Order: sequence, then structure tokens, then C-alpha cells
Amino acid sequence: MQTQEPIRMVDVQVLSNDWYLLKKNTFDLRRRDGQWQRQSRETYDRGNGATILLYNRAQGTVVLTRQFRLPAYVNGTPDGRLIETCAGLLDQDDPETCIRRETEEETGFRIHAVRKVFEAYMSPGSVTERLYFFVGEYSHADKVSKGGGHAHEGEDIEVLEVPLNTAMAWITEGKICDGKTIMLLQHAKLSCLLNPA
Repeated sequence: MQTQEPIRMVDVQVLSNDWYLLKKNTFDLRRRDGQWQRQSRETYDRGNGATILLYNRAQGTVVLTRQFRLPAYVNGTPDGRLIETCAGLLDQDDPETCIRRETEEETGFRIHAVRKVFEAYMSPGSVTERLYFFVGEYSHADKVSKGGGHAHEGEDIEVLEVPLNTAMAWITEGKICDGKTIMLLQHAKLSCLLNPA
């Protein structure tokens, strides 16, 4: 039995290719009842990315970052600064190489062992990005710089080291409202990644 394609692309228009790529896609979608329906959707392609939760099992702590995010500011976050796990775009790297690079640039930690725990689309209704989620254990001996990101790329990143229980409380209090960060913190808690003090 031959499987029929679920979609027929009709037209693709580039709306913007400034910072990232915004397209208008017109397509025919085969519905579950077999009928075809013409639809039009915009997709925003910023490439794929990776994120990591750094943890110290002995201390019961995690390393997070805080930085300005214009979309959060525009959508009502008073100072626009979000608390997040370290993250970055893959560019031309594989996910593990990317997250090692981003970890050192943003947090100043050079991590020796990282482990991928899952992958997820973060906003599949419009954004094409697939995010690779990692965890990695750190110690203070791994600190090779102050971190903070690259100023020439517009980064001004604050590095935070907090107990896991504090980070979990920040979710409930609304201090952490970034999806990838909540997912990794919940993973750490549910998998007993460390025993918080």
C-alpha cells in the first residue's frame, strides 16, 4: 500500500531575511478525512539550538543566566531580563559542540562531560527551531573565565549559581518564566539528578 504525502507545497515567499528567515508558505494539507485544504502559514527559521542545565551534585546547586530579551520586554516583562539555562544556536556545529562552546562563553565553565536528555520544538506553530537539551555536572575547578557572553554580539549575561530548590521556587513565583529552563529544572527534579540541600 502506497502512503500518500500529507502536504503539497504551492508557494513559498520570503517576507524577511534580515536577522533570521521569515517565510509565507502556501500549501494544501490532506485532512484526516482525505480531503485537501488550502492553508497559508508563516514560518520563522532561526536555525536549531541547544541548551544545558549545569548542576553540582555535592552542593545541590545549578548555574543559570540572566539577560535582556527584547520579545519578553515588548510582551510585558518590566525590565526584559529573563533567568534561563545557558543556550545558543548550533550555527554549523553539532549540538554537543555548540553547547560546550556556549557554556564557556556564557557561564565561564569549561565542562568535560555533557549528556543529551531530550529534544523538543519550542513553538512549532510558527518557529522551525528544534532545541537539544543537555545536562552537565560542574565544579568550581571548571571555571576558566567570568563568562558573560560576547559584548560585540550584544550579549550582557549575568551568571547565577543557586540551589535547585530556589530555582524551583522561582518557577512558582514567576521569576523563571522561560520554557526551556522550566523543562530542564523539572527534569532535574523528577530524575533526582542531584539532591538539593
